[in-house]
Amino acid sequence: MKESKDGIKNDRIVNSMPLILDSDDFKGNFSFDALFGDLVNELLPSFQDEENDSPDGHSSSISGNDALPNGHLRGDASKSNAPLFPEVDKLLALFKDSYKELIDLRKQIDGRLYNLKKEISVQDSKHCKTLGQLEKGVDGLFESFARLDSRISSVGQTAAKIGDHLQSADAQRENASQTIELIKYLMEFNGSPGDLMELSPLFSDDSRVAEAASIAQKLRSFAEEDIGRQVLGIPSVMGNATASRGLEVAVANLQDYCNELENRLLARFDAASQKRELSTMSECAKILSQFNRGTSAMQHYVATRSMFIDVEVMNADTRLVLGDQGAQASPSNVARGLSLLYKEITDTVRKEAATIMAVFPSPSEVMSILVQRVLEQRVSALLDKLLVKPSLVNLPPMEEGGLLLYLRMLAVAYEKTQELARDLRTVGCGDLDVEGLTESLFSAHKDEYPEHEQASLKQLYQAKLEELRAESQQISESTGTIGRSKGASVASSRLQISVTVVTEFVHWNEESLSRCTLFSSQPTTLATNVKAVFTCLLDQVSQYITEGLERARESLTEAANLRERFVLGTIVSRRVAAAAASAAEAAAAVGESSFRSFMVAVQRCGSIVAIVQQHFANSISRLLLPVDGAHAASCEEMATAMSSAETAAYKGLQQCIETVMAEVERLLSAEQKATDYRSPDDGIAPDHRPTNACTRVVAYLSRVLESAFTALEGLNKQAFLSELGIRLHKGLLNHWQKFTFNPSGGLRLKRDITEYGEFVCSFNAPSVDEKFELLGIMANVFIVAPESLSTLFEGSPSIRKDAQRFIQLREDYKSAKLAARLSSLWQSSS
Repeated sequence: MKESKDGIKNDRIVNSMPLILDSDDFKGNFSFDALFGDLVNELLPSFQDEENDSPDGHSSSISGNDALPNGHLRGDASKSNAPLFPEVDKLLALFKDSYKELIDLRKQIDGRLYNLKKEISVQDSKHCKTLGQLEKGVDGLFESFARLDSRISSVGQTAAKIGDHLQSADAQRENASQTIELIKYLMEFNGSPGDLMELSPLFSDDSRVAEAASIAQKLRSFAEEDIGRQVLGIPSVMGNATASRGLEVAVANLQDYCNELENRLLARFDAASQKRELSTMSECAKILSQFNRGTSAMQHYVATRSMFIDVEVMNADTRLVLGDQGAQASPSNVARGLSLLYKEITDTVRKEAATIMAVFPSPSEVMSILVQRVLEQRVSALLDKLLVKPSLVNLPPMEEGGLLLYLRMLAVAYEKTQELARDLRTVGCGDLDVEGLTESLFSAHKDEYPEHEQASLKQLYQAKLEELRAESQQISESTGTIGRSKGASVASSRLQISVTVVTEFVHWNEESLSRCTLFSSQPTTLATNVKAVFTCLLDQVSQYITEGLERARESLTEAANLRERFVLGTIVSRRVAAAAASAAEAAAAVGESSFRSFMVAVQRCGSIVAIVQQHFANSISRLLLPVDGAHAASCEEMATAMSSAETAAYKGLQQCIETVMAEVERLLSAEQKATDYRSPDDGIAPDHRPTNACTRVVAYLSRVLESAFTALEGLNKQAFLSELGIRLHKGLLNHWQKFTFNPSGGLRLKRDITEYGEFVCSFNAPSVDEKFELLGIMANVFIVAPESLSTLFEGSPSIRKDAQRFIQLREDYKSAKLAARLSSLWQSSS
């Protein structure tokens, strides 16, 4: 409460007067405790003092047990029984007065609230009425604006129509004025034929050349169109077909005038071009653009460039690329010269492009003409001198480079010209298909390229063979009489199969593939050309290794013929026999050398086939895959091409076996003695060493087959050694059929069989090992006693047939009557 009001209340409370409350007391942060305290503080001063005296808020004289429920204190009877709060009545009166005032104050506030609600209702109704009136006014304004907008639109449309009519009328008036002017000029040109002297000053004024050119073109178009209508029977613009009579004279005079004007402009253009007056050139070019869209000016400008009219420029191009006359140009020098020349051409075109951009209104068209002229004249003339297509009937000799030189020149020129085309495209060539034009320069060469490529590979192959034959012949001739045999051997080695030579074939093929990729843009064309080139390689390799194997076989055949030449009869003199034996040993040496040579040839063939297969996998297959069936067809061709070489190799390996077996038979015949297997029973301990013949044969086989172990691989090696082992087994059986065996000889034979068996174990052929194991078992027929022979074959019934022949070779076969003893055994086996 405010201090003034507090003072009044205090006075009234003290004087027991009615309490006055104000509505302001309840505004703001109202606190009931504060209001109540303000009411009772004046009536309870002693209570407040006691509270202030006692810290805990209670009187010190009152104990916790002295307080009674009725508010009085329990005390002695002698004490006064006065009430504890004597101010209760005053407080009660105060509270009643406060309650009444609060009731009155509430009624006042309720009345005021009612009046405010009533006043607000009146104001709200007035506000709603005002808003309604405003809405009606706004709607009226919108309608007014809509009518105004419609009116404005109508007026605008009318004004636009009037403007269009006025513009059309003005255009018609202008056209009519121009038509009148053109008709006047047309009548001037419609005078005497070739008479251009009576024309208006406009057509002779150099300062109005552009206007004159424009009018002349319009007149010519008008006259030509009118004549065309007359021919077709269409009414002319003059309204009468006869009105166009005589316009032919005007057309002819206009054509003469246009030609004369065009020549004057071109002459002025040339003069300005020589002085590098770009503004004058640009002005003339703009005027000339009215004549055939300026084509004559463009072509005239391009044709007058020095690189197209100066003969010295063309000769300099030739010298730069081809060098001095009479000298053989190499592809590397040509590539260097073309790079320099094409760079010069690109720089020249770039400089011309700057002038063209500043002069001509359509620079892209001029650039198109310029670049086309460069390729068709300057580049084409150089290519004609550089690339002279050779004939496929009479090939150029290899001394002059052959077809390969032409193909290399073609590849260099094509590649460098393609780079020039890309550079010119970067500089700018308008809408010209510069890549297509470049392709057309080489179309005649690319059409026959596959045939030239294949012919070149064949020419290189023939030249290589001739070179090898010439080297072989030269070596043979240079050895002389004394070393003729040695020279023949060296010459023969020069004709042997060489991996280096085939590697050179593959290098040729790889170079051809690079040209195929360069010249063949389409996958199908590329696959076709690549397949043809690879077929050439297969033919070359097949022919080369087949001929090499055949030459190696010829040496084996010659060795066989040499052996047969020294085969003697049974009755000869000792001297003749010694000479024949010496010659046979020489023939055997030749055979052994031929065997080694053939094995080397086979080994090199394997390396060559691996090189070809690797070349196919690395370079060929990826180019054939895009075309269905091409890869499979090439694989089949590769297998077919190698079949002839495989046939020759198979025949040669058979001859090798024959050569080896012939020498084995010779050694056995020469070294095997009858006493080797029929040693006398003189009490001396038997010899357990292998016979001399066995030792010589095993040593020979070990020596000669060393090259076979190195040369052959895989199944080829297994098949060859198996066949040789079977032939050796058969040859030994036939050889031992010539001798008679006693028990000590049987032991010697078993030692030989063991030696042979240990050697053939290196063949890794189980079938051969089994045969020699059975031989060892069968040799026991010479060792066991006669009565034990029947039990010898109980575990090996498969050898009874061969054992029957062996038993007949026992020394005691007849004396021990073995035929009768074993007859029942042979009958049961049969």
